[in-house]
Amino acid sequence: MQTLDQIKQAIIADPQNAEFTARGIDPLYAFDPQAKILLIGQAPGQQAQDKRRYFDDPSGERLREWLGMSREIFYDPWQLSILPLDFYFPGKGKSGDLPPRKGFAAKWHPQILATMDRQPLTLLVGAYAQKFYLGKRAKKNLTATVQAYQDYLPQYFPLVHPSPRNNIWMAKNPWFAADVLPELQKLVHAALAD
Repeated sequence: MQTLDQIKQAIIADPQNAEFTARGIDPLYAFDPQAKILLIGQAPGQQAQDKRRYFDDPSGERLREWLGMSREIFYDPWQLSILPLDFYFPGKGKSGDLPPRKGFAAKWHPQILATMDRQPLTLLVGAYAQKFYLGKRAKKNLTATVQAYQDYLPQYFPLVHPSPRNNIWMAKNPWFAADVLPELQKLVHAALAD
């Protein structure tokens, strides 16, 4: 089995990532084999890639509020590791960022996850992460999948993306704040105490 450093060097050297490597952009993720919580999201946005820090924006503030977690714990990979489906900003599309590149997570996630010492609580943030990890177990859409979060416990906890763009979704689905977030915070608290 390769070490995490060997895997990172292989990601950097991969021809699929040559454009980023040539521009001096390293893969953006934070991973510790002993992580208590694992967050799997879409891909870094342009701002995250430029700052070399994910969720350092209004989405991150909302996400930390949902988790009941301080910035200090959030940015400690031993407590919470972040492994997006793509470690590079995939570019802008017509209505937001482009989706993660196909095949990226399938190639690198198994190698990285093979180094884990424990089975963490895994948060699947957004439809792309849910489709990739839940496959046919995912419901007909993101809303139904998030509403059925108990079906995926104890391993996975599906969440909507915390982006301010989802304010309308939050308003239409009050059960999320009333029912789902309190359960999420209980599980996060228990995982961090483990």
